[in-house]
Amino acid sequence: MARNMYKWVDEIIANKSKKALPVLSFPAIQKMGIAVEDIVKDSDKQAEGIKLIADSFDTAAAVSYMDLSVEAEAFGSEIRYSKEEVPTVIGSIIEEMEDAQALKVPEVGAGRTGTNIDAMKKARELVTDRPLFAGIIGPFSLAGRLMDVSEAMIYCYDEPEMVHEVLKKVTEFLIKYSLAYKEAGVDGVVVAEPLAGLMSGELAQEFSADYMKKLVEAVQDENFLVVYHNCGNSAVATVDTIVNNGCRMFHFGNAIEMSDMMPHIPSNCIAMGNVNPSGEFRNGTPDSIYAATKKVLSECSKYDNFVISSGCDIPPMSPWENIEAFFKAVKDFQAQS
Repeated sequence: MARNMYKWVDEIIANKSKKALPVLSFPAIQKMGIAVEDIVKDSDKQAEGIKLIADSFDTAAAVSYMDLSVEAEAFGSEIRYSKEEVPTVIGSIIEEMEDAQALKVPEVGAGRTGTNIDAMKKARELVTDRPLFAGIIGPFSLAGRLMDVSEAMIYCYDEPEMVHEVLKKVTEFLIKYSLAYKEAGVDGVVVAEPLAGLMSGELAQEFSADYMKKLVEAVQDENFLVVYHNCGNSAVATVDTIVNNGCRMFHFGNAIEMSDMMPHIPSNCIAMGNVNPSGEFRNGTPDSIYAATKKVLSECSKYDNFVISSGCDIPPMSPWENIEAFFKAVKDFQAQS
């Protein structure tokens, strides 16, 4: 039976005791004894890893891997794989308008998109006690990977028509990809749009927010949520372009202070963040992440629509003890509140 996700959001806001919802999946490889490259190419291993995390930690929802190379690979980009690091895009495939016009929108299932959809079907059978979210990249962040991230920012000024040509095609694909996840039985998608967090408000609206809104309008309903993720340092300054995209849940990185963001979030929407994934989960200690987590909780828990999370995807080789310390801090804070 489909879960009413609008009601789920409302219930979280109304509940004084909130479960954490970190972007936590990749560290499962440590317990599974496999490499990152193994899990991103195998649907059975992905589903097993999601189940392992769900069994290990009492999270508000289960989430898939934040691998921002998947969709670019489907469009034809070259990908670098690694044993311990998340895959990355190499180079660009679009340098001029002719490339943008010739760009073909792939079928859902191209590259590893089919593997990921299959993984979420399997994960849905394994994880039934909480919502399950798949991860996809956002429109401008995908366009940026096809054009080269640094060049994409310049193209917004010098070649805006080319950028829009690419954005129309990638948004078409992301809508189809999201609908395939919806058909697979998951409860929503987390859309990672980090490049928007580097833009001014006017550019963010034109090249990211307008396309995000099209995506949300095409796929979101009471049984399927779109969660917006932005880990850039301009997120507070461009918040008006974010909170009007139709989402009910937002996720922010540690480049901003969550206490600065929370006053801008509508009371019927949830904002999540933002313990440093690299500085604390990966390179901190149990004591340091415990303190960092309690600090964010202390500053933001006065807002009923705040949920504690990591600032972004937790790196694969983050010490398990640090992850446990994060959850202990949440439990201890709630016991003392």
